[in-house]
Amino acid sequence: MPTTFDKERQLQEEIAPRVEHDLPGVDVLAVELVSPSRFCVYIDHPEGVDHALCERVTDVLRDYLREYGVEVSSPGLDRPLRRQQHFEAALGRDVRLRTTGRKLRGEVRSADEQTVTVAASDGAETEIPYHEIVRANLIPTSE
Repeated sequence: MPTTFDKERQLQEEIAPRVEHDLPGVDVLAVELVSPSRFCVYIDHPEGVDHALCERVTDVLRDYLREYGVEVSSPGLDRPLRRQQHFEAALGRDVRLRTTGRKLRGEVRSADEQTVTVAASDGAETEIPYHEIVRANLIPTSE
């Protein structure tokens, strides 16, 4: 039986290419299971995310409504990070990160094709392969 992580990864791999193809400019940041029968798709767009765009994404995902409740949302201040380009955009920013075996908080120091490097408050750096990341989010700054 697939784990929540496996199911989210499967949905991400199915949904992201479909949405990004049908709606150019839309970036599917993450797909997260809210419950076994409901998921949320976090999206971004260079011109911003509004209700009309969320509705268009939901329409692209209409087939999933037979099996799931579907929510579509903007990334918010604690934006999800999953791919290399997401982490590259977060260089120098603090993140919360959970892998299959641990939780980390720290500053994104680098992001290459296979891994992201995060430095804890004591300066210790940890290299994390993207395929091990279950959840990662920016920690909003209090500016």
